[in-house]
Amino acid sequence: MLQQGPLRIIALALQPGERVTRLVGAPAVAALAFGLASAPMPAQVSLTSVVELAQKNSATVHLAQADVQKAASLFSQSEDAFVPSISFGSGLPAFPEIGFTGSLPTIWEGSAQAMVFSMPQIRYIQAARAGLQSAQLALKDIKEQVALDASTAYIEMDTVNSELEAVHEQEEDAERLVEIEQQRTDAGVDPLSSLLQAKLTAAQLKLSRLHLETRTATLAEQLSTLTGLPAGSIVTNHSSIPEIPAVSAGESQISTPALDAAAAQARSKALIAKADQEHLWLLPEVAFGAQYNRNTTLLNDINAYYKQNLPANNFSAGFSIKVPVFNMFLHAKEKESAADALRARVESEQAEQQNDIQISQLTASLRELDAQEEVANLKQQIAEEQLKSVVAQLEVGNGATGTPGAPPQLSPTAEQRARIDERQKYVDALDSGLDLSKARLDLLRALGHMQDWLDELHAR
Repeated sequence: MLQQGPLRIIALALQPGERVTRLVGAPAVAALAFGLASAPMPAQVSLTSVVELAQKNSATVHLAQADVQKAASLFSQSEDAFVPSISFGSGLPAFPEIGFTGSLPTIWEGSAQAMVFSMPQIRYIQAARAGLQSAQLALKDIKEQVALDASTAYIEMDTVNSELEAVHEQEEDAERLVEIEQQRTDAGVDPLSSLLQAKLTAAQLKLSRLHLETRTATLAEQLSTLTGLPAGSIVTNHSSIPEIPAVSAGESQISTPALDAAAAQARSKALIAKADQEHLWLLPEVAFGAQYNRNTTLLNDINAYYKQNLPANNFSAGFSIKVPVFNMFLHAKEKESAADALRARVESEQAEQQNDIQISQLTASLRELDAQEEVANLKQQIAEEQLKSVVAQLEVGNGATGTPGAPPQLSPTAEQRARIDERQKYVDALDSGLDLSKARLDLLRALGHMQDWLDELHAR
């Protein structure tokens, strides 16, 4: 029945036999084959692509974009107060009127209104412009944070994959070590404790592999959430990761988008408070208005109530000057906006202080992490040299056989233990490098140089 294509492969995979194929049936096997064919295939994705996809897919970026649109609309509304608003209407009667109604019967009417001068309104426009700048800077800050999260997860997954390969090599060496110790124990050369120790080493390496596999699955899910790609479909490309610059707090620090956004928001609140205060300064507000009415005598006897007949065309235009003298609502609103301005200013100053503290902490951590990476790399190099020495001694001997006081000849287990130790030092070096990379990226963002990292990504 199953002779060609994927179905034949499925049937072979279901060995030990045809009995399984008969029990499952051709429709079920076809459905299983379709499921395997539709499963997402892993493919290499560069770090640049992951960052771009994360920024496009992020819900927080979409919310920030909506805030920018809202701020732009508020800015436009504040400016439109000086743009004439024109409206048209109609008052055509539906039934004949009886008596004097008190209102002029119009077929249609049009009016235009616009503010000519208002110092508080000018402040409101400036405040709305600062609010728009704050929203735009907040959007940039969120995009940088998303890029940082995506970069960190990508670099960690690339590192964990390398560690997982090393642990697989360790497990192979541990299996070989257990086999050798089993043989030596059975022959009475080594005690049982040596065999148990070898099995313990293998069990510990298995636990390390399971831990790394769990980290890999978690990172795959995190990258899937960030980018919108299916989980497990992203394969890292190490060559797409630029070198992270070793910045320090002593270098020139530029302001971050988050700090600039907080400062712009504080400036916006201060301008609103000033505008509300200027409402109480007896400053006049000048507005312009024009109105046209097309009156009608259709279905009414309006002319019977006036000395002269009602004219058909009526037009008026002029300026209105408004001077606030006493308004308790404006007094209360001025206090509210002053409190908002104070709060925004304090929050901006607090954000700067927290950023300075973060820079200080990251700088101190970087010194330690840099030293830890150096130590880990040296240990890995030493372990590599020791492995070479062990392999050489096992091949040619220690050159002092039979000499009194000479060290004993190494056993075959020494090579496996040296290989396991060398791979462990390699994994430790990778972990130290990962911690250092994360700290450097965090410091880049705190110093305001995150855009430099993004430019480097796009340049690759």
